[in-house]
Amino acid sequence: MGELRVVVIGGGLAGLSAAVACLDAGARVILLEARARLGGATWSTHRRGLWIDNGQHIFLRCCGSYRAFLRRLGVESLVHLQHRLSVPVLAPDGTTAWLRRNALPAPLHLAGSLLRFGHLPMAQRIRVARTAGKLARLQLEDPALDERSFGSWLVQQGESPEAIERFWDLLIRPTLNLPAAEGSLALATRVFQTGLLERADAGDIGYATVPLQRLHADPARSLLEAGGARVELRARVSRIAGTPGNGLVVGLRGGQVEADAVILATPHQEAAKLLPAAAGVDVTALRRLGSAPIVDLHVVFERPVMKFPFAAGMGTPLQWIFDRTEASGLERGQYLVVSLSAADDYVGLSTQALRRIFLPEFECLFPAASQTRVEQFFATCEPSATFLQAPGTRRNRPGPRTQLPGLYLAGAWTDTGWPATMESAVMSGMAAARAVLIGAGCSRGLPAEAA
Repeated sequence: MGELRVVVIGGGLAGLSAAVACLDAGARVILLEARARLGGATWSTHRRGLWIDNGQHIFLRCCGSYRAFLRRLGVESLVHLQHRLSVPVLAPDGTTAWLRRNALPAPLHLAGSLLRFGHLPMAQRIRVARTAGKLARLQLEDPALDERSFGSWLVQQGESPEAIERFWDLLIRPTLNLPAAEGSLALATRVFQTGLLERADAGDIGYATVPLQRLHADPARSLLEAGGARVELRARVSRIAGTPGNGLVVGLRGGQVEADAVILATPHQEAAKLLPAAAGVDVTALRRLGSAPIVDLHVVFERPVMKFPFAAGMGTPLQWIFDRTEASGLERGQYLVVSLSAADDYVGLSTQALRRIFLPEFECLFPAASQTRVEQFFATCEPSATFLQAPGTRRNRPGPRTQLPGLYLAGAWTDTGWPATMESAVMSGMAAARAVLIGAGCSRGLPAEAA
């Protein structure tokens, strides 16, 4: 087993988790990353005296694979996980409603919160609770769920446009990176069943208290290199091919690397370019997965304007707002990050245009903002942050195995059953590593299968 040579292509969460799992099982690992940094879609940079992340990434208590990866890296103390789900939902008129759970078992844990959700009339709150009960009874294995939109199903249940906008979109837009009207019913069902309805504590929210580079990239690289793995940055792969000896060769600028197994853990657009025909993967289907953008606004105020660690906005384009003051290293004032999912309307806008649109919205939502100087305002954009999680998506998501012996796939876009989240990325990496090891005849030290 010590002679099994594994090359992992891609240094995001999928590639890092796969590489660590293979190393733990005794394989010789080489990790190749085309960019100058690890972390994939969870990267950090230092700018204007701040540590900034490319966006706000959260996880839930039910994200068992991701949380296990944090434990393996030894960084679980660098995240905060709520004791109980508690989300303030702020409206421009100054009212605040809360989504939070009580001490009762599921599904009663959210009943009180739903019935007190003041952004909806009482009749609509009761209907939302009934619809949630119906959602809990849908069968995730039913392929028909992925053939229709979540929004059309909600309308069929009698949900009003107001309830869809003020409640259902509030939760589904950041997880599917699409509004309910456009998102897959199957993926929405996964989010609600696993994240909110099956277990009372499943939806408790966690987030990093340090820059994401310190949480993922740095500790993963240290662990890999300490175990004898090679980590190569700026290593752009040009081809993957089989060899007559039933091995694989990975082509790089100026050379090549031979391997017994390769895990291709790049974004799906890049994977479609690198997959050889012998892999038998439908690259046209991969391209049909498409992409959806996320734009994040970074605003530094001279003085604090928001009293919560994070909040959701309702009736405002400020979707989810996070206080990243401490994590960024800011010593004075408050640094807020606004995550804008399904952000097609904002991609390509200048900083000044975004400032004109959103600073008045801050002042509406946070009265103190109108009396506080803005010291910095800038935006980061991920034009292809996720695949397009629309109806019909599942048939385009391949599993970890290909028809070319030794070649495996990983990425949040593979068929994990989850949306494109950090949990899905790590699940895919572990699934690919498990497939590699089983294919090599290893029966010990296998990564656990996802629940």
